Amino acid sequence: MDGQQWLTSYQERLRDIRARTTAAQRALAEVSGTATSRDGAVTVTVTPGGALQQITFAERADDLTRAQLAAAVLATARQAQAEAARSAADAVAPVLGADSEAMAVLRSHFGAPELLR
Repeated sequence: MDGQQWLTSYQERLRDIRARTTAAQRALAEVSGTATSRDGAVTVTVTPGGALQQITFAERADDLTRAQLAAAVLATARQAQAEAARSAADAVAPVLGADSEAMAVLRSHFGAPELLR
């Protein structure tokens, strides 16, 4: 391979990486996770990091004690965060490589590596 062929190949790889990175950035900007409690009383939407974006209480929530409602909110938020983390991991896997060390670090950062596979 001569120098020009190498340069052309390198530029093509850079364009491919740039396109995959741009796609990942767009996907990450829209990532969230939503979950509903088993009894349907609570629905929670969060970011991959767990920041609460929305919470909705169904009529069933009126039948719960405050302690039960709090437990339902926390459990449902954890489920939503795991979903958001999976979506975030899926968004960056094409850039980082699904089995790369960088993906392992990302999975550990989200706090539930077994849920992200």
